[in-house]
Amino acid sequence: MSELARALWYTAPQTIEIREEKLSKSSGNRVYLKTHASAISRGTEAIVYRGDVPVSERERMIAPFQEGTFPFPVKYGYANVSEVIETKDNLKAGQRVFSLFPHQSNFLLPADALYLIPSDLPSTRATLAANMETALNIMWDAAILPCSNVAVVGAGTVGSLVGYLCARIASANVTMIDVNPKRQDIADEFSCAFSLPEVAPENQDVVVHCSASEAGLNTAIRIAGREARIVEASWYGSRPSGLVLGGSFHSQRLSLISSQVGQVAPIMRPRWTHRRRMEAAISLLKDDVLDTLLAPPIEFEKAPKDLKDVLSGKKDTLCQPIVYT
Repeated sequence: MSELARALWYTAPQTIEIREEKLSKSSGNRVYLKTHASAISRGTEAIVYRGDVPVSERERMIAPFQEGTFPFPVKYGYANVSEVIETKDNLKAGQRVFSLFPHQSNFLLPADALYLIPSDLPSTRATLAANMETALNIMWDAAILPCSNVAVVGAGTVGSLVGYLCARIASANVTMIDVNPKRQDIADEFSCAFSLPEVAPENQDVVVHCSASEAGLNTAIRIAGREARIVEASWYGSRPSGLVLGGSFHSQRLSLISSQVGQVAPIMRPRWTHRRRMEAAISLLKDDVLDTLLAPPIEFEKAPKDLKDVLSGKKDTLCQPIVYT
């Protein structure tokens, strides 16, 4: 027994198509799912959209259920909220689950690739799960302590979630820094201070860089205090990044470390699995204030046209949900 599915593919530089494919519902021990919502991971998917995935990173960049190969054509994405259609493997029909699956109307996955979503968590907000998991891993890498002065450079989706989590550490003083003054509204909602880069507060205990820009990384270095930790959480694709290391970098004895969600942060790795980390990330999404990060949803069938302004940066969007009918 087969059924048609519709999936979003990146087929050439700045070109998106919806393709049909057949699903064999009787194929293997897999759960049949219909998508409620998915979300664009804007920073990463913009790199895919442009065809800028470096040759050296193409294997590491493969999403868990990606089809096709870089640069094109490729079915890519990892923020999907769907509904279980048929009871199977301790999952009941009607339950909603999160998976690291691309943008597709219906699909099949093994039960161990699915994460239950609480009944009171809206589907569109639940699409933030992968971004929240990344933010949580960054927090672990940053090892932020109570009463710290913390700066987050780059108030995109992940940077904003890092700011949100930091602001909930006892007596932490958190500043979100961005070139876009409109991000002040997000900082206010998340109980953070806000600053433009040129007037950002200095002598920070921890700086998390999330802007994926050379200027942002150098701002992070400039505002870090003596022997402070700078966590580089951006990914640049094939673009080079120039570091200014001739000023106070050495005299201040700064530490620059990378954070990447592909592995659990070393401080937690002996005890935490990827599943436990994702389940924790989903539990952190229950706060209604996080809807601040969600743009008005677009319809899946209109995505090839409507996503172009989002992925090109012409539209000031953080997390872009896609809804399915």
